[in-house]
Amino acid sequence: MPSETSQTLDRGLRVLRVLSESPDGLTVTELSGRLQVNRTVVYRLVSTLEQHGLVRRDARSRLFVGLGVLHLASGVQPLLRDLAMPVLRRLAESVGSTAHLTVADGDEALALAVVEPTWTDFHVSYRVGARHPLSQGAAGKAIALTDPAGSAYAVTSGELQSGARGLAAPVLGVEGLHASVGVVTLDGAIDEDVVAPQVMAAAHEVAERLR
Repeated sequence: MPSETSQTLDRGLRVLRVLSESPDGLTVTELSGRLQVNRTVVYRLVSTLEQHGLVRRDARSRLFVGLGVLHLASGVQPLLRDLAMPVLRRLAESVGSTAHLTVADGDEALALAVVEPTWTDFHVSYRVGARHPLSQGAAGKAIALTDPAGSAYAVTSGELQSGARGLAAPVLGVEGLHASVGVVTLDGAIDEDVVAPQVMAAAHEVAERLR
């Protein structure tokens, strides 16, 4: 027997999804067409979402996702960290390198969780909250690896920090999340044949925990 659902809530969530995929914004009429829902109904949905800051309207009456979504999203970050930390801890201890979960935040990569190994004399420092362009560093480049037939991980050397080398794999199959799991270590200290499978396995485990 199918579970009961709220049609109004479903439509409101669809409004947010369609607007999130429309960087140039949409008019109420355009949004009505995309949703195949009566314009009057869409107007009521939009008005309600505007009151909660989840939708905003510009001077041309084009609709966009509102900043209120950021407040909702901020509550997700602690959950991501909590679910990823045990996986990162095992990875850091196993390979003897600093392990991290990095997420895409606009056109930047944001380090959301970091674990340093406890038994090594030297390791690269990498702090939570660190940001860098998605186009630089293994963590950012791995986030873009969404083609299963392509490369399974990214490796970089000295792009973000002199003398450091990174290897990261994308976290795949979690809707709405663009992230990677990786390690960063001293240049030349990564044995790809040994480390890459462990990083990819860790990324897969994080994805499984988030589904």
